[in-house]
Amino acid sequence: MPLLALPFPMIDPVILEVGPFAIRWYALAYIAGIILAWRYMRLLVTRDRLWDASPRPTPLDLDDFVVWATLGIILGGRLGYVVFYNPAYYLSHPLEIPAVWTGGMSFHGGFLGTVFAMVLFAHRRGLSLWRLFDLAGAAAPIGLFFGRLANFINSELWGRPTDVPWAIVFPNGGPEPRHPSQLYEAGLEGVVLFAVLALLVWRLGKLRSPGFLAGAFVCGYGLARSFVEFYRVPDAQIGYLSGFLTMGMLLSLPMILTGIAVMVWSSRRKP
Repeated sequence: MPLLALPFPMIDPVILEVGPFAIRWYALAYIAGIILAWRYMRLLVTRDRLWDASPRPTPLDLDDFVVWATLGIILGGRLGYVVFYNPAYYLSHPLEIPAVWTGGMSFHGGFLGTVFAMVLFAHRRGLSLWRLFDLAGAAAPIGLFFGRLANFINSELWGRPTDVPWAIVFPNGGPEPRHPSQLYEAGLEGVVLFAVLALLVWRLGKLRSPGFLAGAFVCGYGLARSFVEFYRVPDAQIGYLSGFLTMGMLLSLPMILTGIAVMVWSSRRKP
């Protein structure tokens, strides 16, 4: 082992196993992220000073929405991984597509699935779609934080070889010390992005500008993900698309541009 490399903390990905049933950190991360994001959204809608006089979702609306969002995240995340990252394999093994417990989830797919769920839910309830987008955007980094920690525990999505003092030798990543890119993502997509959005919500009152928080989240995630892609090893079945370009960067570029456009539109929109 190189002198400056840190040993990988051998945390068993399975918390508890009873016969064929197993509770994994990965599943627990999704559950914790969804529950905490839901509670944060409920907190936001109860703070009148953060909003203008236009209608907004109620806590009861959000209690029902969490089921729709969960389905959007799981179904969209899995289908996104199948379509974006490994279509050839799953065309040959279609019965494995529902096997989410084997790993393989795409944030971009989960994002699209959640957007689709929000569109349907807002239409069904007669809610403002932009209000729902803003609430979900403000809370989404919570789930991203826990999800990236679970990626680290699973020793997956690790980074490129490096000699930085905090490099880690992953058990399935060969003998080279590597960037802990999952922790980079947990910090940027989770902690930093949540802090920026919280500042926009609690200090700058951006929930009074429908769409601004949603645009800020989409743009912020795209920027954070694109930055970390320089340190993360792309999926083996895809590799680099061209030069340093990865699939993660390619999928994040439209998010950055869309997020900027939405923020500009929201800022110029009349109350």
